[in-house]
This record gives sequence, structure tokens and C-alpha cells, in this order.
Amino acid sequence: MDVILHREDVAQGDRQWAAAAHASALALALLTSWTAGFAGMLAAGVVYLLKRDDSGFVAAHAREAFNFNFSMFLYACAVCAIGMLLLGATVLTLGIGLIVTLPAGLALLVAIAGIAMMWLVCSIVATIKAWNGEDYRYPLTIRLL
Repeated sequence: MDVILHREDVAQGDRQWAAAAHASALALALLTSWTAGFAGMLAAGVVYLLKRDDSGFVAAHAREAFNFNFSMFLYACAVCAIGMLLLGATVLTLGIGLIVTLPAGLALLVAIAGIAMMWLVCSIVATIKAWNGEDYRYPLTIRLL
């Protein structure tokens, strides 16, 4: 069971490590141009492995960052698979299927933009919450770790 900690209960070093779990996941993914979430999983996973025994607060934030980035990776893979199916349907029907696949493709682009914005905004909010010594739960996250 997770214990809700308040700002004054969390040491400054723990806040920094927790914020680093979120910020490094965001920075590494943006700097390396890797598929959404995969680089973030690596960064958050390293923080988790380094600090899981030292601080429950840091471990909880790193675990949450890992799970969120893993979820974003899975969502990105699903979007790519759907895009490939739409492309295949268009090619197999010699372009006639474009009537159906074009609106679906546009909806897919909107979904991609939504996922990207959610990933960016939630990662920034989580970093700020961790820096302030507060707990944060990402939305739409598959929690495996």
C-alpha cells in the first residue's frame, strides 16, 4: 500500500531523484528521437534500479514514470500497426479503399497528436509534482512494475 507523503516529509535529495526519473525519461526520449516511450522506459528504469531500496518516494515515482513510458510505447506500437493496416488496405484495393482509409488515417493522425501532447504535458506535470514532494499518477497507464 502506498503512503501519501507531504512536501515536508520528503528529503530534498529524494525529490530531486524523483523529478529526475520523470525529466530524464522526457529528455532522453526527446533527445534521442526514439519511439515514444522506449527511451523513457530506460531512463526511469535506471533511476528505479539505483534508488528503489533507498527511498520509497523515489521508487514510486520511477515506477510510475517507467509504467507510463511503457504504456506510451505500447500505444505508439498500436498506432503504427493500425497505420500499416490502413496503408495495406489502400494498396490492396489499388487506391479505391482510400475512400475509407483516408478519414481513418486522419483520425489516426489526430490520435497520434493527442498521445504526444498527453505524454509531453503529463511528463512535465509529474516532474513538477515530484520536485514539490507530491505524489502523481499518470492517466491511461498500464501499471506493470
